[in-house]
Amino acid sequence: MPDFTWLPANQASVEGVEAVFATGGARKCRCQGLKVPGWIWRDTTQEQRDVALLEQTACGTDGPTSGLIGYVDGEAAGWVAVEPRENYPRIWSRKQPWMRMDPELEGVWSVTCFVVRPGWRKAGLTYELAHATVAYGEQVGARVLEGYPIEPPPGKTVIWDEASVGLVQVFLEAGYEVAASPTLRRRVVRRRLA
Repeated sequence: MPDFTWLPANQASVEGVEAVFATGGARKCRCQGLKVPGWIWRDTTQEQRDVALLEQTACGTDGPTSGLIGYVDGEAAGWVAVEPRENYPRIWSRKQPWMRMDPELEGVWSVTCFVVRPGWRKAGLTYELAHATVAYGEQVGARVLEGYPIEPPPGKTVIWDEASVGLVQVFLEAGYEVAASPTLRRRVVRRRLA
């Protein structure tokens, strides 16, 4: 990996955020899949999702923010969403058991989405971003980091929409541990912070 650095998105530029979200499924979703109640494509417009992402990242302000921007050799190349779990209404409104785990647990920050720009994919950037969540979580005083990755069966692949939540191995290498396996492919991973 060339020189990797990261910033909370509020310290990044709007242009950097836009560059990361410019292509693929991320261009449409804008990291809003778990942020809005209801079904995202039916209940929001593209313009609303575009505006929401920029408001949530709070570029150029003191924050708070909704994620981190990763840089490769100074160029914005990736994104990871990480913020307090209560900021994700769909985690609480959906019926999947993995989205309702330990509601009384305090200080949980959810890691819900990874985006890597074309040109940096398959270069280990999601691993770097996962490690960045740990450093950031320590900075902001999170007690627990929690992710919801997919673990495909051996020999099987996942589509982008599934892989956007991360793969188990990415989290394990950043020191997370599997806390639950609520479905055949879904895992809940956690990293407790000091």
